[in-house]
Amino acid sequence: MKNIDYLVTEKPAKALIRFAIPMIIGNLFQQAYTIVDSAIVGRYVGETALAAVGASYALTAIFICIAIGGGIGASVIISQHFGERRYGVMKTAIFTAMTAFLAISLLLGGVGLCFSRQIMEVLNTPADAMEIAVVYLNIYFYGLPFLFMYNIVSSLFNALGESRIPLYFLIFSSVLNVALDLYLVAVRDMGVAGAAYATFFAQGISAVLSFLVFLRTLRQFLEKAEHYFSREEFMAMSRIALPSILQQSTVSIGMMLVQSVVNGFGTQILAGFSAAMRIESLCIVPMAAIGNAVSSYTAQNIGADKKERVTEGYLRFIGFFFCLIGFKMAVDSLLRGAGDVKAFTIANLVNLSIRVLLSKYGAPIWGVAMVWYAVPIGWLANFVISFCHYRTGKWKKRRDVQPSC
Repeated sequence: MKNIDYLVTEKPAKALIRFAIPMIIGNLFQQAYTIVDSAIVGRYVGETALAAVGASYALTAIFICIAIGGGIGASVIISQHFGERRYGVMKTAIFTAMTAFLAISLLLGGVGLCFSRQIMEVLNTPADAMEIAVVYLNIYFYGLPFLFMYNIVSSLFNALGESRIPLYFLIFSSVLNVALDLYLVAVRDMGVAGAAYATFFAQGISAVLSFLVFLRTLRQFLEKAEHYFSREEFMAMSRIALPSILQQSTVSIGMMLVQSVVNGFGTQILAGFSAAMRIESLCIVPMAAIGNAVSSYTAQNIGADKKERVTEGYLRFIGFFFCLIGFKMAVDSLLRGAGDVKAFTIANLVNLSIRVLLSKYGAPIWGVAMVWYAVPIGWLANFVISFCHYRTGKWKKRRDVQPSC
């Protein structure tokens, strides 16, 4: 129990660095794995297979964003309870989140299995990559509950200020994934299916182990949960989770819609686009990790009624690390952690609209390069809207946590 509340007691910059660095390292490991995965598929299976995985990537990224966004929504509420030291209510919120997202993952996995081919057709997936893409997606959907379990448990660890344990499991999962990739794809010659099964097994083992460790971590809080499912806690989480899912999904939804434009240029362009998206993700994830850290930091300090630490931590820490997308994510995450979701929801919708419209109507006229130009323009518009709302100070008056019955 020693120093478990360091996010509300230590100096803001020191607390944020301590909390964010494991998240940054973990996300970089995860993205490095995806790059290695693509390299293995491209090297041992071929360009068409790489294009097929790429065609699936934007769609699978949306499901990852749903898991991450849902986890963030849960972690904000749980962080606020944690900051208030209401550990019994906190446990109720934790069990509510676990139950809800298990049900959601099963539902989404079932829908994905039923309509994977139709989705790929809507995205104009090249004919020579279609069958491979559908095989990859179907295996992916079988593992969706494990994906949700891992991301939700990681968010719950972060809500308690413990970002190192998810890092350990993410490193374990990434290394295991690469090893299984090499064995199933390069040695057993299982093609794209081998890459999908490698992800399935690595995520499944990591998810179960992290869940067991989290249950053990909860034992340090002696208060018992008041309920194992609370409608009030679920609704409070949903008010944060839904806009958070939209925020997390903005880039992926835009990528998926834009990809339907890119797919029309053929398999070679799609393969190059897929490889470039892996590099883009590698550049963005450190900023996203710090943004997620800001949400938990904000929520805990608001729960502890230390609102002055929020702006201090933001201005002295985040400003040195973020540029265009970084500023966008920083301000969005602060508003999200405070429970003020309206402004950043609008900002992310504007971001998404700009990316899709410029890509859809610009690429046919000026070429595929318009897809790239649309990205920073969307980020800039997103940041301006969110930052203007942040400057009003209205987020300090938000409070979405309600007592659990």
